[in-house]
Amino acid sequence: MPLQQQITLCGMTGLADEMSTENIKKSFNRHLHFTCMKDRNVATRRDYYVALAHSVKDQLVGRWIRTQQFNYDTDPKRVYYLSMEFYMGKFLENAMLCLGNMYSNEEALRQMNLKLSNLIEIEEEAGLGNGGLGRLAACYMDSMATVGVTGYGYGIRYNYGIFTQKINNGWQCESADEWLEYGNPWEKSRPEHRIPVRFGGRVEVIEGRFQWLDTHNVIATPYDYPIPGYKNNRVNTLRLWSARCTKEFQLQFFNNGDYIRAVMERNLAENISSVLYPNDTFFEGQELRLKQEYFLVAATLQDIIRRFKADKYGRKRRGRDMFYQLPEKVAIQLNDTHPGFAIPELMRILVDDECMDWDDAWDISCNVFAYTNHTLMPEALERWPVTLLETLLPRHLQLIYHINHLHLEKVARIWPNDDDRIKRLSIFEEEPYKKVNMAYLCIVGSHAVNGVAALHSNLLKQELFKDFYEMMPHKFQNVTNGISPRRWILQSNPCLSDLISGRIGDAWITELCHLRDLRKFEHDGHILRDLMEVKMEHKKRMAEYIKEKYLININIASLFDVHVKRIHEYKRQLLNCLHIVTKYCRIKYEKKFVVPRTVIIGGKAAPGYRMAKLIIKLINNMAKIINNDVDIGNKLKIVYLENYCVSLAEKIIPATDLSEQISTAGTEASGTGNMKFMANGALTIGTMDGANVEIAEEVGKTNMFIFGLCVEEVKNLRSSGYTASRHYHRNDELRRAMDMIKDGYFSPDNPSLFIEIFDSLYHCDHYLLLEDYEDYIRAQDDVENLYNNTKEWLRKSLLNIACCGKFSSDRAIKEYAAHIWSADLLQTKFY
Repeated sequence: MPLQQQITLCGMTGLADEMSTENIKKSFNRHLHFTCMKDRNVATRRDYYVALAHSVKDQLVGRWIRTQQFNYDTDPKRVYYLSMEFYMGKFLENAMLCLGNMYSNEEALRQMNLKLSNLIEIEEEAGLGNGGLGRLAACYMDSMATVGVTGYGYGIRYNYGIFTQKINNGWQCESADEWLEYGNPWEKSRPEHRIPVRFGGRVEVIEGRFQWLDTHNVIATPYDYPIPGYKNNRVNTLRLWSARCTKEFQLQFFNNGDYIRAVMERNLAENISSVLYPNDTFFEGQELRLKQEYFLVAATLQDIIRRFKADKYGRKRRGRDMFYQLPEKVAIQLNDTHPGFAIPELMRILVDDECMDWDDAWDISCNVFAYTNHTLMPEALERWPVTLLETLLPRHLQLIYHINHLHLEKVARIWPNDDDRIKRLSIFEEEPYKKVNMAYLCIVGSHAVNGVAALHSNLLKQELFKDFYEMMPHKFQNVTNGISPRRWILQSNPCLSDLISGRIGDAWITELCHLRDLRKFEHDGHILRDLMEVKMEHKKRMAEYIKEKYLININIASLFDVHVKRIHEYKRQLLNCLHIVTKYCRIKYEKKFVVPRTVIIGGKAAPGYRMAKLIIKLINNMAKIINNDVDIGNKLKIVYLENYCVSLAEKIIPATDLSEQISTAGTEASGTGNMKFMANGALTIGTMDGANVEIAEEVGKTNMFIFGLCVEEVKNLRSSGYTASRHYHRNDELRRAMDMIKDGYFSPDNPSLFIEIFDSLYHCDHYLLLEDYEDYIRAQDDVENLYNNTKEWLRKSLLNIACCGKFSSDRAIKEYAAHIWSADLLQTKFY
């Protein structure tokens, strides 16, 4: 047998080392025997996955330990990324890619008559996020490990992640996501670092110091996950907390003979980490959510302080003086306002526990924290009722009152006698009931505040946080979001990765800006043909998946028009529906020639969001009618992807021709789906919203399909008065589409089912769908005209790939490190 054997995995070529292959087989069989306690006669496919996962994890562990040893020895500044969501997806394939031994693992399994792709499919996805916020956190963890930031992620180990979506008769139904049902080979419990978290109780002043007494305690148990950098042998840590009841509390009832109450109290404690809240666009001030947020920050800050005190140099320091060095050694990034209680919690630790003076503690705290805002939607901003804080976090409420008092004193010095401004800048809102505005607390308590796209950051300064920007302009920055090239090109589109590396080398994997070298091939017929073959291969795979799961036959030569994201009115899936009906009518009644199109829509609606669920029902009803209309044939098909998630995104994004990014201008903070589609060669149809603006700057408006009002036009229209119904009466195609929805064409068994959708558009149309409809149809016609010119479409597709370099999460992390965290990039590779 030759020393090295050429093998292929999903279109990628590589070399498998014979010695490595033999070691993998030995490790695999050892774990199958000792970890799974099975042999090949009785082992299931899941057993094989577990054995492989442990084998790969074994290869990470030495690197993981070496990384921690290096951190201890060199004492770099550590960055802590606090997020209520980490939408990690699957670990196995990503770990093999980062280790650089994908091919050896595939060959080892082949020699044992097993197929790697089958085992990758077995892994339960870690869906601990609603969408963009959690997926961004996952990309940032990948990039911190790759570019050399000493980074730690901190979140919650929810027993149940984002719900599993089932479509039943067109309606969304939710079931629990039991991702831990079969255990998780990637996590390591660390019970030795368990931490008590306190709730409730009362506050007293004893000997001049505030004391938080008679609290109800919960234990936070950490679970660690390895986060490998790409081929640099660095492995950072994601630590997720799980809630447990204290033994003392259980024994209190057991000793009284009250077994049932002991069990009930245990369940109440563990509910804190039971389930991810499935709503990321509407704030709901629920007690359990507040407990989750404080549980995360209380456990995390105690862990950070423990590590700070225990580092190689911390042991030489004594007393409270060591905390003056905290900003030099610790940076904490708040991923939205959800971890915002970290600010009063750190002040409680420094002032109450460490007995520091307030001014010194406040200076330290502000220099440690930075805050990322993720929304322009007022209804999504967190505002916690004071009455709830009085009950659950009485000491923190006192601290927030004092923070606000000192803050408003500064406001009064800058703008004396300006009561309106003082009211606007207060952390507390009075109407209709007294509450804490968490975004304001995060701004006041952080040294840096950033938006996630240039447009978004400007709108924060000009509108949402205008008064704060006028008071403290030095705090406001922009860091445009990014995506991981490893997950979203190398892993999800290996065929494209081969194509790129074959032309320009593989430096782009860690320096995405190198993709600009592809521009010189824009008129090269060979690479354009190869690009078409890559796209067609992924479309073929997607068509096979759709045929198997939904029994719908897809024409792979049709234009794959994809709209996948959370279902929300501002993301305007309804505008897409209006276009679909318009296209349907043109084919059926006007007999117009159209480019065959497959419209693929996917996403989850928050369980309590009635209109979003009705939109899902409409899309599925439209699919049922249109897909079975003999007059339409294969000219137009609609597919609703059930249970859209990271793994499904990895399938559909490489197969997409047209990416729908059509939110109302001024509503989407950034978006990262737009970047993923761009990087995989899809052309964007979109508004000038979020990061679409910067995508247009990078690739040029002529290489995408821009339509609709811009932010300033939206603002002017709303201020001058908007009458949606005038568009209905003056546009025949729009009126026909709306009437078909209203009159029950797509709900013959219940003709009035979708009247609410019609009424919301005709009478209100808050997100200006009817205003943008005509221009959207014009842009969609431009799409068809270009798609008929295959060579020109492929040229623009190549240019989109070539111009996506700015949208790497590596670039974003480097900007955070340089301008916000003041953290070094450690280029050391461990061997």
